[in-house]
Amino acid sequence: QVQLVESGGGLVQAGASLRLSCAASGRTFSAYAMAWFRQAPGKEREFVAAIRRSGVIKYYADSVKGRCAISRDNAKNTVYLQMNSLKPEDTAVYYCAADIDTGRQVTGPDNYDYWGQGTQVTVSS
Repeated sequence: QVQLVESGGGLVQAGASLRLSCAASGRTFSAYAMAWFRQAPGKEREFVAAIRRSGVIKYYADSVKGRCAISRDNAKNTVYLQMNSLKPEDTAVYYCAADIDTGRQVTGPDNYDYWGQGTQVTVSS
């Protein structure tokens, strides 16, 4: 069982930066693939970024590529999402997700068993 707690969301102006954090419980954090998804009002949950257990292989949605960076600190059981050049369309609740990294696909919400409660990111124009 893994519990995830996100933090770092907030209200910012377009062009600003935010760093989201997701702290995970448990002793096997290094075995998990970690991801960030987001959900805007009236829209489906969508993939943002993922990172494999190694911390080397990373994936990004086209909508955030070049503006966001996912990273992890296995010693701190924490995954981060650095978001730069934020746009109003980035406004959403951002969720952290985790699942054992078996090498399978990591960009779909169905690939994850564990989810955080979400953190709101609002970008004003």
